[in-house]
Amino acid sequence: MKKQSELYSGKAKTVYTTDDPEKLILHFRNDTSAFDGEKLQKLERKGMVNNYFNAFIMQKLQAAGVPTHFEKLLSEDESLVKKLDMLPIECVVRNISTGSLCRRLGVEEGLDLDPPTFEFFLKNDELHDPMINDSHILTFKWATQAEIDRMKELTFKVNGLLKALFADAGLLLVDYKLEFGRYQGDLLLGDEFTPDGCRLWDAETREKLDKDRFRQGLGGVVEAYEEVARRLGVELPEVSA
Repeated sequence: MKKQSELYSGKAKTVYTTDDPEKLILHFRNDTSAFDGEKLQKLERKGMVNNYFNAFIMQKLQAAGVPTHFEKLLSEDESLVKKLDMLPIECVVRNISTGSLCRRLGVEEGLDLDPPTFEFFLKNDELHDPMINDSHILTFKWATQAEIDRMKELTFKVNGLLKALFADAGLLLVDYKLEFGRYQGDLLLGDEFTPDGCRLWDAETREKLDKDRFRQGLGGVVEAYEEVARRLGVELPEVSA
């Protein structure tokens, strides 16, 4: 598979075209950002850890019947994926109250949410990813009703699968976001699933082991990601001398 031109560069990934029009290469960079890009930093090994972490999760989901764009690892920081027509929508599930949910609704942090909450957000950095609902999606034709239903179905299926996976590793899946895209008439899970886009706490201590460590200046960001990967059984390359 031959990498060609850069298609898009986001906050932490760069997407490249390939000599196959149906395939793309994701390059996971060491860049880390928060607050819509206001806080930026490069963290050694982060791109590699996220690449391997994402591959592990995507393959677990595929094995359980969740269709994803992931094809295979290409290198320490690159993966091959199907080219999707991405929907401009983020699907967010929250199992425990924290972050913006607490700020918006005035609820205390750390509440177990039963049932979990589900929210749609418009993927638009300039507008700070505003919350939207089914009506907005249909009116502005960002997705069809069938796609809305499918996104909700798959997002909750992922929740059940990953809550159990992380629980077995002594971790709480607090919340996360998913993005979907169209591929040959089907809706597939796209983008990534890494500690950049979810919140993970130690089940006993509730220590934060995700990007909140960067947002809140707690330090040890990559070390926390590596700890989560180790607990899950993700095989990371050894640190070179």
